[in-house]
Amino acid sequence: MSWLQQLYDTYEECSKVPEFVSGDNPLLPICHTTQNAHIEVILDGEGHFLRAKVLSKGELLTVVPCTEGSAGRSGSKPVNHPLCDKLQYVAGDYVVLGGDVTVGFSKNPQEPYQNYLSQLAAWVNSSASHPKAKAIYEYVSKGTLIADLVKAQCLFLDDKQQLLKKWDKDEDAPAIFKILPAGQTTEAAFIRWRVETPSELVTATWEDHNLMAAWIRFYNQRESTKGLCMVTGETVALATQHPSGIRHGADKAKLISSNDSSGYTFRGRFTDSEGSQACSVSSEVSQKSHNALRWLVQRKQAYRFGDQVFVSWAKSGEEIPDPFADSHALLGTEPEEAETTSIGDVGQAFAKRLSKKIAGYQANISDTSNIIVMGLDSATPGRMAITFYRELERSEFLARLEQWHTQFAWHQNFSKDVKFIGTPAPRDIAEAAYGRRLDDKLKKVVVERLLPCIIDQHPFPNDLMFSTIQRVSNRVGMDGWEWEKTLGIACSLFRGVYYPKENYRMSLEEDRTTRDYLYGRLLAVADYIEEVSLSDSEKNRQTNAARFMQRFASNPYKTWPMLYDQLTPYIARLKANRKGLWIKLENLLDDIKCKFTAEIFTDNAQLSGEYLLAYHCQRKELWKKIEKDTATDQSDD
Repeated sequence: MSWLQQLYDTYEECSKVPEFVSGDNPLLPICHTTQNAHIEVILDGEGHFLRAKVLSKGELLTVVPCTEGSAGRSGSKPVNHPLCDKLQYVAGDYVVLGGDVTVGFSKNPQEPYQNYLSQLAAWVNSSASHPKAKAIYEYVSKGTLIADLVKAQCLFLDDKQQLLKKWDKDEDAPAIFKILPAGQTTEAAFIRWRVETPSELVTATWEDHNLMAAWIRFYNQRESTKGLCMVTGETVALATQHPSGIRHGADKAKLISSNDSSGYTFRGRFTDSEGSQACSVSSEVSQKSHNALRWLVQRKQAYRFGDQVFVSWAKSGEEIPDPFADSHALLGTEPEEAETTSIGDVGQAFAKRLSKKIAGYQANISDTSNIIVMGLDSATPGRMAITFYRELERSEFLARLEQWHTQFAWHQNFSKDVKFIGTPAPRDIAEAAYGRRLDDKLKKVVVERLLPCIIDQHPFPNDLMFSTIQRVSNRVGMDGWEWEKTLGIACSLFRGVYYPKENYRMSLEEDRTTRDYLYGRLLAVADYIEEVSLSDSEKNRQTNAARFMQRFASNPYKTWPMLYDQLTPYIARLKANRKGLWIKLENLLDDIKCKFTAEIFTDNAQLSGEYLLAYHCQRKELWKKIEKDTATDQSDD
């Protein structure tokens, strides 16, 4: 029950903050949920129809009163919402004009409307009534909603004077057919109400806090099962059903659910579905906890991919760093050149910026706030599982996040506009490891495997590192920008896995004399020689170093002489046109070869990912340093 307690406490703290209970993503009051409305009906204070309109995409999200049953409704006989709902519930002329009701209501097609009207009447006639609810009741009692919407050009009738459900004509479709979700007919149109009276400034029912409070008072007056709430420790009204719609409005999966009492569905463990024999939760706690979770999922700190959702938060609602973001998103959009003025200082500069950013979060998050990280997923449409759950102290969470971004930091080249020093996001690691083989299911699995590495500091999965190194070694199998991005990620993973044992720097280590590192430098120089020698007509083709890369990684000693032979015409071109540059490159090659011993040079074993670190750093050094001197080479020609 820890997750329920934490969500309940989050609701209690954040509901006191004005900015959290308003705006585009409000923290909902109890007994309310959100739905995407499609048609807005405007009434006067006496319940007379004034006008109606089809909503645009930016206006759809609507806060509506709900019950336990309607908040988690599903199945063949769903429960109506008490005020705003679909046509089959709120339109008395729905069946008469050809509307089809849900299968469970087929014996009495008017039952959805009758249930809605009966519940609304009970509210209107109670001590918790509200003028807007009375006006809506007076109108829907007339049973003319669809006819009025047809007159207002929101809905349409076919040649048989029945509700037009789909638009099959050649001309441009009316607004209602464009705003409905794909595959749904006008029968799915959701209605919301606006009541205009001279004395009321707030006409929208979804913005009227007095109306919301009136519904909560009425709903709390109902008879309900009393029992011990295991979150608050009080004897209160227990929840018999729990909300759905956690990840989005159409989400039917529930975290807490119980089947009916027929068919031995409790497997002999319990005698009822109330939950008191297992773990009882009050209606208020359930609604507040689910509302808090729904609110958090819609905020920036949630990582979403299909049905998979990971959300992290502080109970006080303060902003925390996203554990699923790359370093570019975490630190901001400053260009890489702002990191440092010296190429040898990039690692220290990045660590300094990261520490300052983490210190800022440390100062903004209160000492008493725990950080919670929670993963949700569903294998079936009706059941949701918590796939990951951790509670960490503020300092512990920030320290682990800082360690992740420090350990796996490297030069990243995602596109022409996105270049940064830091750690890639889990989704980018998944794409780098599997490429075209990556489907939605595999991406979800990879992200789930990486989360414990970030939050719990588990060892990084070696298979993901090896897969990424193998893919980047096969350079001919990728286009230019994909390969550049994958190269940076492969270097990140190799450096991170062997951190801090090797403590690879993010700049060229000229004093490192390991076999794999030196061979990586040779490959970078060979690649550079050919690349700068190519004429304009040859610029788009790959170099021999690129084409030989996979073979070189598998058999470096045997492949190097073959690769060097392929450089002969390009070396000749450099000697003729850029003699000064060639002298520098020739000296560099000699310097690298001199660092080999005979024993390690003739070792033909497969290279590890260390060669990519050397290749990347040497390549970067060549383009940044030697190329600056080429302007002076012309005097030597």
